[in-house]
Amino acid sequence: MNLKPLGDRVIVQPKAPEEVTKGGIILPDTAQEKPMEGVIVAVGPGRIADDGKKINMELKTGDKVLYGKYSGTEVKINDEEYLIMRESDVYAIIS
Repeated sequence: MNLKPLGDRVIVQPKAPEEVTKGGIILPDTAQEKPMEGVIVAVGPGRIADDGKKINMELKTGDKVLYGKYSGTEVKINDEEYLIMRESDVYAIIS
């Protein structure tokens, strides 16, 4: 992937939506919920604070994260879907 985020942005590859419920019911595309989990595939260098100091990123490539349902900007590169969002839009790291 030739995409490098700037500032405090990260690129997330969303987890595939659930196609079958726990009870075995197959969900059509229109009924599938938007995923709120994903994997960080690229991290920006960090943001610059008002006083000129660089604030390093807490996230790193490979982290499994939980983010807001409507967070980020969707982009499609080489038939893969990604989200570009600020580090502050990520709620938690899943261990």
